[in-house]
Amino acid sequence: MEMADELGHLLVFGFLFNLGVYMVAPAMTDVTMDALCPGQDECSLAIYLTGLQQAITGLGALVATPIVGNLSDKYGRKALLLLPATASILPLACNRTKAFFYAYYITRMVTAMVAEGSMHCLSLAYVADKVPPSRRAAAFGVFSGVCLAGFVAGTVAARFLAVAAVVTAAAAVYMRAFVKETDGGASLLRATAGDENSSSHPLCVPSCSSSSSQDVAPPTLPPLRKALSLSDMADLLTTSSTFSREALVIFFYSLGETGLQTAILYFLKVQFQYSKNQYANLLLVIGIAGSLSQLVMMPILAPKLGEQKLLIIALLGGCVHVPYLGASFVIVSILVNPSIRSIVSKRAGPFEQGMVQGCLTGISSTANVISPIVFSPLTAWFLSETAPFNFRGFSLACAGFAMLIALTVSINMRPAELQPDSK
Repeated sequence: MEMADELGHLLVFGFLFNLGVYMVAPAMTDVTMDALCPGQDECSLAIYLTGLQQAITGLGALVATPIVGNLSDKYGRKALLLLPATASILPLACNRTKAFFYAYYITRMVTAMVAEGSMHCLSLAYVADKVPPSRRAAAFGVFSGVCLAGFVAGTVAARFLAVAAVVTAAAAVYMRAFVKETDGGASLLRATAGDENSSSHPLCVPSCSSSSSQDVAPPTLPPLRKALSLSDMADLLTTSSTFSREALVIFFYSLGETGLQTAILYFLKVQFQYSKNQYANLLLVIGIAGSLSQLVMMPILAPKLGEQKLLIIALLGGCVHVPYLGASFVIVSILVNPSIRSIVSKRAGPFEQGMVQGCLTGISSTANVISPIVFSPLTAWFLSETAPFNFRGFSLACAGFAMLIALTVSINMRPAELQPDSK
């Protein structure tokens, strides 16, 4: 209830935004086929254009999200949230002619470079501004759970494609009208300092107090006061040992997760003769289980176990979940992202949340670009008759191995609030 009072309007915005976006996603394949190859069951042009869009969007997000996140530290979260909110308002169901499709395709690809990932990282920075570190992991989980609930509702409501743009526009209007701007976490920092009668809180920056205890307060991530660039991201990775390890974790986790999404449909089709309806039902089960897990389990487990132990348990579930036991372990594996975001958030100062969340999203986008390039041909090879050995799920096992690497790195880490950077 306390979180609802602080973040209620942001949660409504997150639900509406994801509802509108994911109402379009299930229909994109049919729309693309009807526009480019009407009356045909196969269309290689549609496959190549979809892959090209994913690659360019991922590369654009790699560059754009850290910059957008860094700008939100200067100009405010709400001001920058308007960018992905308005960029996602694109009507898809006007007509299905080839000319309209190409216009939509190009516009969607350009806007997705900014919109994809920016909404989530800016919202998490907003949450970090409003919620103290002790409750931040639970708050991240609640927000991610609400967004996943929007995915479930959007998938169910995909038949009402014509209203998707209306819902997305309503999300932007609601956010503009009701979501209040934050002060970058300054008031939260002052309240914490007043409660402790000192500035030894992990969020404290050197300017908080000249008499702060250097022995108690762990250092924050190095501040970047100019517009963020790729060289700045490289400096951040080399300067902060904590952030560099967390970056490795989120990279390999995203690589494995995207690899699973790339390969699982074709594997289930060949191995178990799944139809598109069965796969849609599987997605709904995963979405519902993941949403309930983040809304219910995350607020309960995070205060008791801590983000570090929860991250290890979630990654262990991800390693088992990917190759063998299907969706049954999504209940724990879905907690990886909010756990790791919370760990890094505690290391950042009050005016650095957008920067670090944007960097993490950019790193995840890099994995999302690499993963289809690696896993698509690997999946096709091992499902074909020319496979070097009989192991149809080899690409899924490789996705599990990527998550195993992330698990190994996470086991060797200590909680961010207890371990100062070594550099």
